[in-house]
Amino acid sequence: MKGKVFKYKDNVNTDEIIPARYLNTTNPLELAKYCMEDIDMEFVKKVKKGDIIIAGKNFGCGSSREHAPIAIKASGIFCIIASSFARIFYRNAFNIGLPVLECVCADEIDNGDILEIVLSKGLIKNLTKGKTYNALPVPDFMQGIINAGGLMEYVRKKAEK
Repeated sequence: MKGKVFKYKDNVNTDEIIPARYLNTTNPLELAKYCMEDIDMEFVKKVKKGDIIIAGKNFGCGSSREHAPIAIKASGIFCIIASSFARIFYRNAFNIGLPVLECVCADEIDNGDILEIVLSKGLIKNLTKGKTYNALPVPDFMQGIINAGGLMEYVRKKAEK
């Protein structure tokens, strides 16, 4: 998958991803309208399906609400790459089928760069700068959850077999 980078700082919290004032809905498309609003007013106007978020340390800290990864996924983001993730956000992202990769390459990637990602290998290619980075690959069973569209769909499909 190829996409354009939206780069953010360390410690992006769930209230910055989707402000609490919009939590009166669980509709993914409604949540996507306000994604990243408090730290990037232009995000929803510029994001395209397949784009990528790059961040520093502790992405998704704050509350344990699933609204944050749901809003990001519904906005069109294909993957989030960060130096580290808050533990609950990390698991919630996979639970809803949003891939996340841990890689310390965030400092070398700029807003607007074009990346190509191979999840199964943990490979991140910066096509803009001609550099390649390695993250931990997404294990097969986690890729199964992503490919199914999230944990609930994964379990349903397993039960049908």
